[in-house]
Amino acid sequence: MNDWPDGWTDDNRSGNRYGQGSASERPESARSMPHVQRRPAPPPQRPAPPRQRPVPQQPSGYDGGHPQYDEGYDSGYNTGQVYGSGSGGHGPGSGGGDRGPAQGRPRPAPNWGRRIKIGALVLVVALLGVSVGTYFWADSKLNRAVDLSKVIERPEAGKGTNYLIVGSDSREGMTSEDKKRLHTGSADGKRTDSMMILHTGDNGPTLVSLPRDSNVEIPSFVGSESGKKYPATGRTTKLNAAYATDGPELLVRTVEFNTGLHIDHYVEIGFGGFAKVVDAIGGVELDIPKAFKDKWSGADFPAGKQTLNGQQALAFVRTRHAFTSDLDRTKNQQKFLAALASQTATFSTIVNPFKLYPTMGAGLDTLIVDKDMSLWSLGKMFFAMKGVTGGEGTSMNIPIAGNVGSNLAWDKAKVKKLVEQLKNDEKVTVTEN
Repeated sequence: MNDWPDGWTDDNRSGNRYGQGSASERPESARSMPHVQRRPAPPPQRPAPPRQRPVPQQPSGYDGGHPQYDEGYDSGYNTGQVYGSGSGGHGPGSGGGDRGPAQGRPRPAPNWGRRIKIGALVLVVALLGVSVGTYFWADSKLNRAVDLSKVIERPEAGKGTNYLIVGSDSREGMTSEDKKRLHTGSADGKRTDSMMILHTGDNGPTLVSLPRDSNVEIPSFVGSESGKKYPATGRTTKLNAAYATDGPELLVRTVEFNTGLHIDHYVEIGFGGFAKVVDAIGGVELDIPKAFKDKWSGADFPAGKQTLNGQQALAFVRTRHAFTSDLDRTKNQQKFLAALASQTATFSTIVNPFKLYPTMGAGLDTLIVDKDMSLWSLGKMFFAMKGVTGGEGTSMNIPIAGNVGSNLAWDKAKVKKLVEQLKNDEKVTVTEN
């Protein structure tokens, strides 16, 4: 019985056998190892080219094998053909390599409709953010120093809204050079230089000037600082004396007592702030029908259209000595304030931050308002001032009947009718003469 595997003989065991480990020069017969199968060697590992996927080691396709027979064996496959740049290969990577999907197929067309919607949404959000930020910035700058709750015995409120607009001769914040340049002098304290009632409602705005020399009665009042009540004495004096006595609260009390009209809001601006606003918008164009000069205010204006800077504007509204009556001065004040509002409340100013913020900053820094004044109400007042010259508004002096000494006496009958029309928010038909 032969215990050797099939194909083996005793010769294989003899010292003359050939095969592995034999010292004979005779080559090993192909028959001597029929069971050995060679395994193709995998292609040598090569570093992946830049921007190219690494080449995985290829399976040999054979089972078994011995490592020493694999060395140096070439399978006949070319890695460039299988995973190369794909210039005609047929393997899994053909058509790939450095070419991205964009070269393999056309890039999809941009969705312009979607891009426009996103851009519009971003723009709206940005504008909303800027608007909200601007609102709170401006609202924080309002000096709400006047407390109308201290005003006693007030008349009943009517329809619409009534603003008492005051131009004071306050020099607060002005340097000696500013006072000299603006011809304001250096008087202590504050006095009213102009006073107007602006009524807004469904029948257009009405602007009524109250001359500072108006003859009025000072009523009973509660001191704004002391809280002490001062009884009425029947004393009559010029209207601007009420402000000099106890400030804005007594001025409102005096106007309400002598007119019977409820004042909803108080707005005051000083000399310096007025000039800064005019300069911030680049001046105000005005048509002056007749030339005039006034050494006290520094006014020196030729007739015709011209653009007034801050210094000139202040001189224009303050001039008294060039006219025979204070009523002419109030007419100039109305004309200029309407022109200022008309040329400031424009689209070009609102959308131009280099003009909007300096203008708002200049005005709000020196503006004094009542505690209940909102930025929205202030804006409505400003646009109502613009409407005074827009055709739908009316501007006038309070009707005057004559003089009491050097004071101007109101026409009580006309004033009563005017106040009734304002209270009922009716179209004003009363004339000043």
